[in-house]
Amino acid sequence: MEARFYWLVLATLCVWRLTFLLSVEEGPWRLAGRLRRAAGDGFWGRLLDCFYCLSLWIAVPFAVVVGRNTGERLLLWPALSAGAILLLRATDRPPATPPALYSEEPLDVLRTDEDPPPSEPAS
Repeated sequence: MEARFYWLVLATLCVWRLTFLLSVEEGPWRLAGRLRRAAGDGFWGRLLDCFYCLSLWIAVPFAVVVGRNTGERLLLWPALSAGAILLLRATDRPPATPPALYSEEPLDVLRTDEDPPPSEPAS
């Protein structure tokens, strides 16, 4: 049982890593970036730009290798993709908060004892 869990975790990490490499990073010698640019705007380019879509296809060979029978492989396929997506969400940093567009000076609306009383309006 422990060996099966080991392979499940290992396969999930591999699917996440390869999908992240191909869809986000430039990779060693900028090969992944060149591959994405060469794929263009067609089907392959859109596939490489979408982490969710790409993780489904990266998970297929891992599900085939890790699964023992057809039913297990069919269940592992989306499960490995889901594991990669959960890892992406767990490790993704939220974007930095943009700086304020403006700031206001505090208003002096309270009067203190040292302030002179308001003058009477002239009649």
